[in-house]
Amino acid sequence: MELKAMDQTQLLSKMAIGDGHGESSPYFDGWKAYDENPFHLTDNPNGVIQMGLAENQLTSDLVEDWILNNPEASICTPEGINGFRAIANFQDYHGLAEFINAVAKFMARTRGNRITFDPDRIVMSGGATGAHEVTAFCLADPGEAFLVPIPYYPGFDRDLRWRTGVQLVPVMCNSSNNFMLTKEALEDAYEKAEKDNIRVKGLLITNPSNPLGTIMDRKTLRTVVSFINEKRIHLVCDEIYAATVFSHPGFISIAEILEEETDIECDRNLVHIVYSLSKDMGFPGFRVGIIYSYNDAVVNCARKMSSFGLVSTQTQYLLASMLNDDEFVERFLAESAKRLAQRFRVFTGGLAKVGIKCLQSNAGLFVWMDLRHLLKKPTFDSEMELWKVIIHEVKINVSPGSSFHCTEPGWFRVCYANMDDMAVQIALQRIRTFVLQNKEVVVSNKKHCWHSNLRLSLKTRRFDDIMMSPHSPLPQSPLVKATN
Repeated sequence: MELKAMDQTQLLSKMAIGDGHGESSPYFDGWKAYDENPFHLTDNPNGVIQMGLAENQLTSDLVEDWILNNPEASICTPEGINGFRAIANFQDYHGLAEFINAVAKFMARTRGNRITFDPDRIVMSGGATGAHEVTAFCLADPGEAFLVPIPYYPGFDRDLRWRTGVQLVPVMCNSSNNFMLTKEALEDAYEKAEKDNIRVKGLLITNPSNPLGTIMDRKTLRTVVSFINEKRIHLVCDEIYAATVFSHPGFISIAEILEEETDIECDRNLVHIVYSLSKDMGFPGFRVGIIYSYNDAVVNCARKMSSFGLVSTQTQYLLASMLNDDEFVERFLAESAKRLAQRFRVFTGGLAKVGIKCLQSNAGLFVWMDLRHLLKKPTFDSEMELWKVIIHEVKINVSPGSSFHCTEPGWFRVCYANMDDMAVQIALQRIRTFVLQNKEVVVSNKKHCWHSNLRLSLKTRRFDDIMMSPHSPLPQSPLVKATN
């Protein structure tokens, strides 16, 4: 007898059939476009270039050299095999002592050794994603909320909301003051949540900012601390980009405010830091997330919950050795800042040549690119139209500002540290060709203004044909050379 298919809504949980993960966001759609047609210099030179992924691949060679020179750091080599049995059987969720101590020392080093971190307050988790979720579980119940300044990382909708049931309340920031966080914006967001009968349990800040690439100054951090103490709510500080600052002014950790700003009241039980080695060291695949809390109860609860997402002991063992190599760490951090600064100059300089500006920044692995002048209209529909052209015709995956909950159409996050120099030049060439082609269209029709006639499509000539043509505005581009 043939069985009838049961309705999935009856078979599965609400979580399984819902869309709470947030994969419907353009942020993830761009990744899918890249996955379907990935750029490769020789195998697929007309594919989509991935500039929507905040990875730091600029210093991979330094890590590779260290591993080759320190084979005993891995239990899977002849030199390190003697430690295999002990490490493979270790499963204490406190973590290897040498690893936890090394992380505490590294966190201090990335903050200029101006402060120290207590290893006993460090809790491991499966990347910053796991660390944020565990922190949310510890601080809030379903239906309660965190204030989050916008624009913010799209993954927060998944990390903090999906399984916890916690809400995120936006704190309005805009370009009029370079998206800086203000006391007035915090108060407005808090009051709005109260009117909507939403209990605010905390404030989440990202410093350095993703997607802005900016850092919070001391005055802003003091304002934040005063605000959360006045409201008696928690402060979660995402500092996973701490060591990506490549020029002055330098990064200031919330831990420094607690230690140095003794004139303002601060209950340390309300303060928690989320950290990771994914961005600063370029190890997203190692899934090393860290929760550092000044609250004993949070440390105890988070440590128990970490059983659901521990860092493998093999990874702990390797990184303990690496992070305890002071000479390597010093050289790595200095060279990383140098290479990030150079890549930033090259990329923003290339954009500037065709009139594209970016928000002034000095950290992160990306820029906040201003394409408002390329929109047909100042609307999010126009932003999405432009984004689709960039993805499907220019063939670069960038992330539209609306996916970061930005309230102003026309901003895009563009990542520049996850590729080699050649790929960057090819991406710049594609952007230049697109912008110059559109300028030609506008100039050819002088009866109408720029904004009303800017064409976001190159249908009269396929973009690939323009790029390959000897009459391309920049015929000496790396792409032309690569395909000859």
